[in-house]
Amino acid sequence: MSELVAATETAAPTAEPAEPVEHGAHRSVWRTLRRRPLFWICSSVLGVLGLIALFPSFFAGWFGQPDPRACQLTDSALRPGGEHVFGTDLQGCDVYANVIFGTRNSLSVGLLCTGVALAVSLVLGTLAGYRGGWADRLISRLTDVFLGFPFLLGAVVVLTSVGSRSTVTVALVLALFSWPTMARLVRSSVRSVRSADYVDAARAMGLSDARIITRYVLPNSIGPVLAVATISVGAVIVSESTLTFLGLGLRAPSISWGLQLSSAQAYFQTAPHMLIFPSIFLTVTVLAMITLGDILRDTLDPKGR
Repeated sequence: MSELVAATETAAPTAEPAEPVEHGAHRSVWRTLRRRPLFWICSSVLGVLGLIALFPSFFAGWFGQPDPRACQLTDSALRPGGEHVFGTDLQGCDVYANVIFGTRNSLSVGLLCTGVALAVSLVLGTLAGYRGGWADRLISRLTDVFLGFPFLLGAVVVLTSVGSRSTVTVALVLALFSWPTMARLVRSSVRSVRSADYVDAARAMGLSDARIITRYVLPNSIGPVLAVATISVGAVIVSESTLTFLGLGLRAPSISWGLQLSSAQAYFQTAPHMLIFPSIFLTVTVLAMITLGDILRDTLDPKGR
């Protein structure tokens, strides 16, 4: 009997606490999402845009010229119709092909910027929220410094001092000023989770901090952050287009919706189609991103269910 008790005491610390995230909660979230028509509409729109970004040559060949750089000056500023369903720009380039090929750069900036900002936010926010103490104070003051810079103004200052403005460069500059807000949200979420019973049980079992964070803390605190990150993708796409419109973002020969809007701004009265069609794609993308983020935020909130 004593041997049995000793064996039990020896084996007990190796056991792990029960999983805090229940499958029923996941099913509840999915059940709420699939009942909302806007979720399917936004997901379908973003899915199509994702396919366009991955295979622009395939979609550009559906109507007119599949090469956005195959331009004929004799076809300058043609109205929509015929071989050019969206018309042509001043250089005789097909507007439809440029809009299709511009989808990749515009989405890439939004996704890359948000991905980098989210990764930085998860690391710093988790460190501040879980450790507390001097780490929390140091990271909080660092976020205060970056939050002191207006988002677009800070990006303008940095981009004016950068030589080449590629998709990666613009995305990283925007990420530099995007992470503080998400880091604060991660910090507050982690602080609310770190004192939960299942986290205390994991510590009592002798699990390492890294295992507790990756297995119990992050999965239960990342939901609100993902919802905000989805909304941020749309905001970043608008910011990139705004900077490019001002001549501070991407540069030719890159193709993006912002570049098209920038080149078409002076010809709205004579050739409005050059401005209208890129604006439609930009508006639909941003609305789909923001609406999907709002839906995720409401669904992940227990009060919303």
